[in-house]
Amino acid sequence: MSLFKNIQNIYFIGVGGIGMSALARYFVQQDKQVGGYDRTPSKLTKKLEEEGVQITFSDSVKELSASFTDKENTLVVYTPAVSAENQLFQYFKDSGFEVKKRAEVLGMITKDFPTLAVAGTHGKTTTTAILAHILKQSGVKLTAFLGGISENYHTNFISDGHEAVVVEADEFDRSFLHLHPSIAAITSMDADHLDIYGEAEELRKTFLSFAEKVSDKSNFFFKKGLALEGNSIAIEEQADYQVENVKVENGSYFFDFVSPKEMVKQIEFSLPGKHNLMNAAMALAMGVKFGVKGEKLGKALASFKGVERRFTYHLKTEEKVLIEDYAHHPEEILAVHQAVREMHAGKKVLAVFQPHLFSRTKDFADEFGESLSKFDEVILMEIYPAREKPMEGVNSEMLLSKVSNDKKQLVARENLSEKITASSAEVIVMMGAGDIGNEVETIKVALNRES
Repeated sequence: MSLFKNIQNIYFIGVGGIGMSALARYFVQQDKQVGGYDRTPSKLTKKLEEEGVQITFSDSVKELSASFTDKENTLVVYTPAVSAENQLFQYFKDSGFEVKKRAEVLGMITKDFPTLAVAGTHGKTTTTAILAHILKQSGVKLTAFLGGISENYHTNFISDGHEAVVVEADEFDRSFLHLHPSIAAITSMDADHLDIYGEAEELRKTFLSFAEKVSDKSNFFFKKGLALEGNSIAIEEQADYQVENVKVENGSYFFDFVSPKEMVKQIEFSLPGKHNLMNAAMALAMGVKFGVKGEKLGKALASFKGVERRFTYHLKTEEKVLIEDYAHHPEEILAVHQAVREMHAGKKVLAVFQPHLFSRTKDFADEFGESLSKFDEVILMEIYPAREKPMEGVNSEMLLSKVSNDKKQLVARENLSEKITASSAEVIVMMGAGDIGNEVETIKVALNRES
């Protein structure tokens, strides 16, 4: 693409992030020399290295490959989650390199193509992945930047053409305002990222600014109940696009989808939870608006396998079920709870939760306490700090005091296996946006040993 034709080297600060790695993959495909820094190695950085991305895990400028010090031929991309004290970030800034935020670069890439963008405090990753899948399976040649690893394609970047570009529109740091959507959706507008926005009202205004990017409101979609203009989406209630006659059979949903143009009967969808049903409805509506027949999209939906770390089953036997989910906000925890109770009715459920960010824990402590209290047992891990420094009085002990269950405990990482296997719960749900995922395999092995 001519947009970056004078640039040969692209360097990513925070290359292991889910959004950053999708962009890195895009530039690898464009035959650029791609490199980057991340704080710690991960499954994702390992895959990127296999795909040809040069990665260092130290922010020392000495470790930079010579080609990335060529100011004229290098574009530097960073994520707002990276600390301003990062030595590489300071070096590139002070030396006069072209330095851009991830969202700006994504906006530049998508500007000249029909772009379908999904925003929302929760649900955007799964909705974007469903949308990319059903369009691709319906024959649309597309490029997709996903905020999670699709279970169907084992990647967060899909590219076989530019008839459509599908993007996850991230509200963090107002990133999505750099995009130029032709068709857009907002799945939810619950308060979050108050460390950035200060007030929930400020976040709401930013979502409204994103909605205004689509001037033709017939191209804009939202979950019914949000104060927005455009097409409303609902489950089992009147809306512009709606899901009706929902049944659960053998762990899958079957439903009818009604749009202003048509009704598609008996669509099969295997992701648990009403929140996922809403995500599917949103993707179907956007696909229909893009011009694909609902019948075709509905057929494609049956083969959607999900997104890694979004209600992912790691173990599913009569005796024990182990589920992993990215839930890191009280509303997401409630959605996971609803799905677990629906799919595993009557079973005892243990929630293992790693809080993410001191600021989020502080802002929503009561709500976290309330949502976690709905499970039969609760295990809390220490807070995953991500980009933050500790806050006085904000810790997992404080959060545990908000949980009203009798069966609750704070457990150190090294004792997790022992405590989980000692529980009589038949369903274990491990939740969080930090590194709790690194423990899942160990827990799975321990549970298999016990059974």
